[in-house]
Amino acid sequence: MIKRIDVKDIKIGMYIHDLNSDWMSHPFLVNRFLVRKESEIEKIIDSGIHEVYIDTSKGLDLPSAPTEHEVRRKLESELIEIASRPSTVTRKVEAAEEFGRAQLVHNEANLIVRNILQDVRLGKQVQLEQVEPQVERLTESILRNNGALLSLCRIKDKDNYTFQHSVSVGALMVSFCNALGMSREAIHHAGIGGMLHDIGKMKVPDDILNKPGKLSEQEFKVMKCHVVESQKILHATPGIPEIAIQVAGQHHERHDGSGYPAGLKGDEISQLGQMAAIVDVYDALTSDRCYHQGMSPTDALRKIYEWSKFHFNPELVQAFMRAIGIYPIGTLVRLESGRLGVVVEQNDHNLICPKVKVFFSIKSNTHIKPEIVDLSRRLGAGGGDKIVKHESPEKWHIDPLRFL
Repeated sequence: MIKRIDVKDIKIGMYIHDLNSDWMSHPFLVNRFLVRKESEIEKIIDSGIHEVYIDTSKGLDLPSAPTEHEVRRKLESELIEIASRPSTVTRKVEAAEEFGRAQLVHNEANLIVRNILQDVRLGKQVQLEQVEPQVERLTESILRNNGALLSLCRIKDKDNYTFQHSVSVGALMVSFCNALGMSREAIHHAGIGGMLHDIGKMKVPDDILNKPGKLSEQEFKVMKCHVVESQKILHATPGIPEIAIQVAGQHHERHDGSGYPAGLKGDEISQLGQMAAIVDVYDALTSDRCYHQGMSPTDALRKIYEWSKFHFNPELVQAFMRAIGIYPIGTLVRLESGRLGVVVEQNDHNLICPKVKVFFSIKSNTHIKPEIVDLSRRLGAGGGDKIVKHESPEKWHIDPLRFL
């Protein structure tokens, strides 16, 4: 049985099933192991981890600890309650209308950011005039409909993760800032910071940056230096806004002080830095890597919400969830009626009742004529159904984007 326990309750002989932390926040080579020494417990605590999951079939039990199922059920209930509140994002056009423009913006931004990062690798200075027009186009697309572009940002080539992740963080920061009602200037500056937040990774040796596996402790220390390198590069960039430097310099800080490079805590971290921490982890969790299978957006939001007790600002986490929805556009979902569908548009008044394009019957195991179902409407008015859970596109051999 899998249970969640506080790190202070870890005992020698327990089997760690999950360190319950994103991979860039702990120095362990593996995520699952039998605890054999007190030093391993101390290492877990020192790395800023507060809770872990244990496997009682492989090690000692803690009878009073809640099971993984109980924890998940409680978290999902809270997620649904938060997502049921009205969204703070308004859209000017439907996602289907914006999708073609968003593809062009996304492709161009990936090309520009890749060129910028490659130039930095060669020792060249960042040319801000290359970045700003891309951020402006990206912002315009998101202000028209944030779901179209953000659905594209989840697609990544494992070999080009670094620059594609940078574009995604830029887009997510723009969407997040817009949802919080920030000024157009602040949104623009945050987008620049998001796109350039990992620019210091170009100073990290290739064999560490692109290692097809978990980093050793020494490699982990080298990788963490990318934040300071990012700050150095951006400080040397003429015209770079202070907000952009905050985003780059603080996206690995954590609310409980366990982050890096400065170990800032709570409000010592700027609001934009706290937002960047959430966005960076969300995009990393939902991305496929050579050593990490990406989570669904819904699962990633659940983990971030769970970690918000310690590592993130809980209010900002909830605002982020309402900004993108717990079932973002492009999510494959199973409906109560036994049909599969892809979320094609959010409902501004209730994010758990989006529009879904259904196309497959699980009961008959056959494709059906595609149909738009508005889950906010009653039966007989184009609705009358509800989401039971999200599904894995890989399991069903489906590319959700072809239904958008």
